[in-house]
Amino acid sequence: MEYDEESISLLLKSLRFSADKHRDQRRKDEQATPYINHPIEVADTLWRIGQVRDIPTLAAAVLHDTIEDTSATPDELRSLFGNEVLGLVLEVSDDKGLPKQARKQLQIEHAPFISDAAKQIKLADKICNVYDISHSPPMGWSQQRLKEYLDWSEKVVSGLRGANLALEACYDQVLRDAKNMLAQQG
Repeated sequence: MEYDEESISLLLKSLRFSADKHRDQRRKDEQATPYINHPIEVADTLWRIGQVRDIPTLAAAVLHDTIEDTSATPDELRSLFGNEVLGLVLEVSDDKGLPKQARKQLQIEHAPFISDAAKQIKLADKICNVYDISHSPPMGWSQQRLKEYLDWSEKVVSGLRGANLALEACYDQVLRDAKNMLAQQG
């Protein structure tokens, strides 16, 4: 499959922008992994496992946490990446002005109603997060908190089903593995 210069440029620009916006952020794991690894992993999961070849979807995956977790604004994303990419990022972004529990509940409630492209980004995000929960959990998280995250992710993913069977099968396997690892540790 060949891609034109504009498509490759969009994807590379999204990587550069996301890396810049997340440059001072770290994941909460023991190694304090650079945050940018996460959005790159989400896009890679879409590409490798989900066989997603739509460049705006891959760019949105790279940018999926920029509005939620950095100083990036919707206007900035629109001007740099266009309405399609912005729309996808907005579909998967939480409103940080709401309390955490409300944001988590809204993810469950909104999941069935977002676009298939946004569902695929969310699925890849949950795959990566669930894998990280079991292999390099956030520091200070109790077994109970890890279990609660897994249970919550299942509720979100139940509303995403039907968008990409390969991603769903991967999520199911990663979730089973995570639950087994937690059970062995507990």
